[in-house]
Amino acid sequence: MPKKPYRVEWIFAPDDVARIRFAFSPIWELVASLRPLRDPARHSLHLPWARAVRSRLDGLDLSELFALVPLRGYLVDFVTPTPETPMPDFAADLDRVRRTPPERAAAEAGRVAGSDPRVIDRFVADPVAGVARVADALERYWETAFAEFWPRIYGLLEADVLRRSRQLAVGGARELFADLHPGVRWLGDRLGVARPWDYSGSLDGDGLVLVPTAFYWPDTAVMVEPYQPMLVYPATGVGTLWTSGPPPAPGALAALLGRTRAQILTALADPATTSVLARRMTLTPGAVSQHLAVLADAGLVARRRLGREVVYRRTPMGDSLACAP
Repeated sequence: MPKKPYRVEWIFAPDDVARIRFAFSPIWELVASLRPLRDPARHSLHLPWARAVRSRLDGLDLSELFALVPLRGYLVDFVTPTPETPMPDFAADLDRVRRTPPERAAAEAGRVAGSDPRVIDRFVADPVAGVARVADALERYWETAFAEFWPRIYGLLEADVLRRSRQLAVGGARELFADLHPGVRWLGDRLGVARPWDYSGSLDGDGLVLVPTAFYWPDTAVMVEPYQPMLVYPATGVGTLWTSGPPPAPGALAALLGRTRAQILTALADPATTSVLARRMTLTPGAVSQHLAVLADAGLVARRRLGREVVYRRTPMGDSLACAP
């Protein structure tokens, strides 16, 4: 009998779609970056980052992390817990790693294949000490090679979540999952994900957490029992992550609006908050707010509150100006 094309399936009850939520995970991105760091040729999108940080890592022992997160196949789940809030910070994520039950950590380490067995055996022999070492290594790696880049990565992920949230609100689950990833498909009352192993289970009111990723591109990842169900999918626009600054504004548009306002209008191809625009353009949030106020008064951008954030998007008039030949 041929295998099912979608070997991981989550079964949705009628109200489970309402429990779909999005979240960011700084620790997921940190852990996923270990693979491009070791094999940048297979992850050429992140080669600029790998070149920038490689020399900083001299003297930093990442051997245990590399063993638990091999280049291919299963990586331990306890270092990438499902986010509990939409925007967890790294310190909160790391605290959850430190609180991993040692028996769970040991069991997951025992499932890893293709790594140095001596490193794995040492971890399994004393998982309490192993979890502490891994958490310490993650913290040092974050501070050395990742923290300064997180705002840029966060901006990319935030833009993707805003886009996907609109899809869910307008078209429901069918539209949301239609272009999420070729290996993800909405099957009417269930969600199928192409994975090399089998799992089928009901969400049972737990909800599904959708987490965009930059460093795991172009693949998906899933988290199942005993964790809250999570689907990690590649964020849109990863190819622009390491380009410098916002896209250049057309000359005529810059002459009409001024260079900075033209750049902001051009950068709003995807909706964004003031803080994200400030990071992209290396401006202060106050300066961006002033320019956005002028653009809003001119009818070129519109504001919308999304939770605690105020999101800006181009109006049809703004689109016509920014996209004019």
